[in-house]
Amino acid sequence: MGTVVYTLRDVIKTRSKGGVSFTLRVPELDIHRGEFCSVVGPSGCGKSTLLDILALVLEPSTVARFRLNVPRHGGMEEYDIHGLPENKAARIRRDNIGYVLQSGGLLSFLTVRENILLTAQISRTRVSAQEFDQLVAVLGLGDQLEKKPQYLSGGQRQRVAVARALIHRPGIILADEPTAAVDYPTALDIRDELHHLARQMDAAVIMVTHDRSLVEGVADVQVNFTVRRLSQTEVEATTFVGQKETVA
Repeated sequence: MGTVVYTLRDVIKTRSKGGVSFTLRVPELDIHRGEFCSVVGPSGCGKSTLLDILALVLEPSTVARFRLNVPRHGGMEEYDIHGLPENKAARIRRDNIGYVLQSGGLLSFLTVRENILLTAQISRTRVSAQEFDQLVAVLGLGDQLEKKPQYLSGGQRQRVAVARALIHRPGIILADEPTAAVDYPTALDIRDELHHLARQMDAAVIMVTHDRSLVEGVADVQVNFTVRRLSQTEVEATTFVGQKETVA
């Protein structure tokens, strides 16, 4: 087990919309480098809320402990995230987090090559030709680099999105339903690639999915949800962790 990346204790987020209140409770969650963590549950259970908290784009309502351990200057630096100034949170996101959107989020006017390199340019990360070639080879994109996204299949677009999230070598990879728009065999391929990359890059990979069969027995850590309706206008979801069984 690698270095702990995320440490969450009694993290609570309440959101209200249209007179309905939703509360997500995270009693305890630890995620380490090199782990493939799945976040599983039906629509509306709080998966995206949890991912937004981990991505440092959503501030929790109350926190007992929320710490993030990221590489800095050749060592590791720990941050207390709750109340962290936005400029520091933005720097941590830019330098340490790769985000794979459900839709892929590729820019239609850029080629595959340009889309992949965009994150490295924003984070000012130098990428060698060898590093670039190795990543696109692993993801099977070597013959697609000069195409625009509209000429790719759904699976190819998602692989480009994965490559773009990884090109600056982040220690954390967040994938929001990356398999939702592809067929099941392609979904398995994307899952396997993310699982492999967690090991290869020693990164913490957190993948959100509604499909339990996709990650059952594969994820090192599985985050699940218990959802309760407290009243007509109040819903509460609480996370719990179930780990993959290991065979001696």
